Amino acid sequence: MEEKGTWGISHTHVPTESRPGHVALIAGFYEDVSAVAKGWKENPVEFDSVFNESRHTWCWGSPDILPMFAKGASGDHVYTHTYPAESEDFASEDASKLDSWVFDEVKAFFNSAKGNENLLSKLHEEKNVFFLHLLGIDTNGHAHRPMSKEYLENIVLVDTGVSEIVSLVEDFFGNDGQTAFIFTSDHGMTDWGSHGAGHASETLTPLVAWGAGIQTAQRATTHLYQDQHQKEWNLGTLRRVDVNQADIAPLMSSLIGVPIPLNSVGVLPLNFLNNSQHFKAESMFANSIQILEQFKVKMTQKKETTLSFFFTPYPVLTEEKQEEFLQHAKSLIHRGLYDEAILLCVEMITQALEGLSYYHTYDRFFLGCSVVLGFVGWTSYVVLVILKTHASLRKPPGNRQLMSNEGLGRVFLCMGLAILAFLLVQASPWTYYIYCLLPVPVWHAVFKEIGTLLDLIKSAPSLPLCKCFGYFVLVTFGIELLVVSFFYRAMLSLGLLLLSLWPLLSGLHIKATTRSLTWALSCLCLAVFPLMPVVGRESNIHLVTCAAALTLFNTISYLVSSRRLSPLPRKDRQLFICQMVHVGLCAYVLTSTHASLQQKQGLPLFNQLVSWTTLVVSFFVPLLSSTRLFQRLMSILLSLVSTYLLLSTGYEALFPPMLSWLMFVWINMEQEAMSAGTLSKTELFRIDFSENIDITKIRQLKLDDIRRSYFFVFFIITAFFGTGNIASINSFDPASVYCFLTVFNPFVMGGLMMWKVLIPFVIVMCTFETIQVSTQLSSRSLFLIVLVISDLMALHFFFLVKDYGSWLDIGTSISHYVIVMSMTIFLMILSIMTHVLTSRRVFVGKKMKVHFK
Repeated sequence: MEEKGTWGISHTHVPTESRPGHVALIAGFYEDVSAVAKGWKENPVEFDSVFNESRHTWCWGSPDILPMFAKGASGDHVYTHTYPAESEDFASEDASKLDSWVFDEVKAFFNSAKGNENLLSKLHEEKNVFFLHLLGIDTNGHAHRPMSKEYLENIVLVDTGVSEIVSLVEDFFGNDGQTAFIFTSDHGMTDWGSHGAGHASETLTPLVAWGAGIQTAQRATTHLYQDQHQKEWNLGTLRRVDVNQADIAPLMSSLIGVPIPLNSVGVLPLNFLNNSQHFKAESMFANSIQILEQFKVKMTQKKETTLSFFFTPYPVLTEEKQEEFLQHAKSLIHRGLYDEAILLCVEMITQALEGLSYYHTYDRFFLGCSVVLGFVGWTSYVVLVILKTHASLRKPPGNRQLMSNEGLGRVFLCMGLAILAFLLVQASPWTYYIYCLLPVPVWHAVFKEIGTLLDLIKSAPSLPLCKCFGYFVLVTFGIELLVVSFFYRAMLSLGLLLLSLWPLLSGLHIKATTRSLTWALSCLCLAVFPLMPVVGRESNIHLVTCAAALTLFNTISYLVSSRRLSPLPRKDRQLFICQMVHVGLCAYVLTSTHASLQQKQGLPLFNQLVSWTTLVVSFFVPLLSSTRLFQRLMSILLSLVSTYLLLSTGYEALFPPMLSWLMFVWINMEQEAMSAGTLSKTELFRIDFSENIDITKIRQLKLDDIRRSYFFVFFIITAFFGTGNIASINSFDPASVYCFLTVFNPFVMGGLMMWKVLIPFVIVMCTFETIQVSTQLSSRSLFLIVLVISDLMALHFFFLVKDYGSWLDIGTSISHYVIVMSMTIFLMILSIMTHVLTSRRVFVGKKMKVHFK
C-alpha cells in the first residue's frame, strides 16, 4: 500500500449485510431488500455481475454467498467451492478455520492445475477472476467481539494467508505482471460485534488495490477528507481515494477488460487506474453509455404507460441532449481532449442517475394524492362509525340524507369507472389500480354516514366542547410525541414522565394515594430503558440473573398477598411453584451456556433441549392455570419471562418484569378511574376471563376511553422501542440465540429474535384485554379508537418517507411507515392470541382428557 497500490474507503449502504454488500461489490447495484425473504441467499431477480461477464470465475468460501452468483450466471463458467454450512458455528473453538479452509483450497487448486492441461489452459486465458470469500473474521467478531484475542489472531491469519496467496499466484503465472488484486469488505462491524445498521463502523470498509493496471502509491500533499481515519491509521502521507461500494464493480470490469454489469450504477474510480488518459476517457465513455442505457429503458417504459399529453420528459436529459452528449464526447476523445471528455462523461452519469430517480418517482404526486385520500376517507369513516354505534350521541329527528343511497352509489360507480378507464388506457401496473380505486368505496361509505356528522353538528351545543377540545389537544400532542419517539427513543422517557403525572392531574391521587405513587414510580423506572444503549452492545449475564430474581420476588409477593384476598387452589399454587422453578432453571441454563461458550466447549445438549422445550411449553403452560384475572396474568408472565431470559444478554432482561409491574398497576388504576364505581377494589381478584360477558352491562364510549386507547398505543410503542430501535432488530447480537443454536441460520435466528420482540407486545395486549373486561367495554370499540390513532400516525409517516439522503435515512423512513401501517392488523392478530391465552383453560384429568372450558 505504501509502494505498489492505492487505498481508500469504500462507503457501503444499509442494510450492511453480507448479501447486499456482495451484490453491490460484484454486480454494481444496491439490491432490493426483498432478498431478505429468501434469507439473503437466493436471487429475487436474476442479475448480471462481473463474474457473469468474465471468461471464467473460481470462487471459494461461504455457501451463503457464492451460489447466488453461479445461479445468476449465463453458462457454466462460474465455479464455486464451499465448505459445509454447519462450519459457520458461532460457538466453534476457532472460526478462523473457515479462512484457513479457503487458503488451503486455493493452494490445492493451483497445485492440481499444474497436472491438468485443460484447467491449466483455462487459467492462462484472459478475463479470469479468482474470488476468495473470507468469513472467519466476521464469525469471530460476532462470537467474541472485535479486538478480542480470537479476532486479532484471525486478522494475522488472513494477513499471512493473503500474502501467501499473492506469492502463489504470481509464481504460478511466472511473475508476468498481468494480475490485479483487490482487497475489500462487504461491511464493517461495531465494537459490540454486530452489523446491519448505518453506524460508521458498519458502513466504512477498507479498499486496497495493487497489481496490473492499478495506480502505484501517491504521496498526499493535501487532505480531501475531514475525518481522522488517515491520522489514526498512520496513512497521512499517502493519497486516499474513497469510493461508493457499487463503484468497485466497474473498477474490476475495467481491470480485466469486460463490459460493466448491465444494471450497475457504479462510477469507475479513475484514480485507481494506472492507464493513459485516452484509456480512461474511453472507459468513462463506456460507463456513461451503460448508465445512460438504463435511463433510456426507464424513460421508454414510462412513456409507453403514460398518455402523450400527460407525459413530461426529464428536462435535463431529453433525447436531443442525449444525442448531443454522445456526439460531443466522441468528438472530444477524437480530438485528444481526454480530460474534458472525462468531465463530460461524469456529468452525464450524474444526470442519468438523477433521471433514473426522476422516472422512478414519476407518479409520486398522483399516487400520493390517492393514498392521502384513502387515509383521510378511511379515518373519517372509522370516526363516524364510532360516533354512530359506540357513542351516546343524541340523534335529532328529521331527514338526514342529502342524497338517496341509490343516487350516491351511481355517482361513485361512475367515478370508479372513469378512474378504471384512465388506468387501462395508460396500461398502468396492477398496484396503481389498488391505490387509485380503493378511495372510491371508502368515500362512498363516508358519504353514506354523512347523517351521523349532521347529528354531531346539531348535538354540539349539548356537548362539553371545552373538555372535547382539551382531549383533542392532548391526543394530538401525544401522537406527535409517538412519531418523534420513532427517531429519538428518549422521547418515550419524556412520555413516561408525563404519564406518571396522570393521577395528579386527574385527581385520582386523592382517593388512591398508594396506587398513584406506585404508578408514578413504575413509570419512572420504565423510563430508564429508552435512555439505555441499544440492546446487544454489551453482554452482562449478571443483569439477566437479576431479572430472574426480580420476577421470582414479584411472584412470591403476589402469592403472599393473594392469600388474604383470594386464596389459590392447591393445583394452581403447585403450578406457580413449578413455573418459578422453571424461571430459575432458565437463568442457570443461560449462565452455564455462556460460560461453556467462553471456554470454547460448545453449546451443551442439555441446555439446548431445555431452551427449545421452554419455547414450546411457554405457549401452553398458562392454559393450565386458573382463568381468574391476576392468576392467569401472573402465569402468562412467568412463561414469557422464562423464554425472554434465554434470549437475553444484558439489561433488556429487566424490561419485561418492569413493564409487567407497570401493567399490573395500570389495571388497578383504571379500576379506580371508573366513574361508575360498579366494582370494588377487591373484586378485580374475582373477575374470570372465561365468563361470558353480560351484553347488557357493555357501556357506551366516553371521552376517557380515548385516553385508555392512547395509553395502549403508547405502551405498544414502548414495548417495541423500549430496549432497541429499527437498527437493533436489523443488527441483532447473535449471542441472544446461543441457548438455542450457534450454527448460522438466518430464518431460525430471525424467528427467535422476532419472538423476543413480540413478548413485551403480548404483555401489553394481555393487559389491554384485562382492561376491556374490567371496564365493561367491547374490544371492537376500543380497537376502533386505536385504529384512528394509528392511521393518523401512519399518515404523518407517509409524508416523512424519503427517497433521498443516506440509505439509512431512506430505509428508516420506509420502515417507520410500514410498522405503523401494519400495527393495527398486527394488534388484531395478537388480540386473538391473547384472548386465547387469557380466557381458555385446559383441564388434564386422570385419564389425560383435555377439553376447553
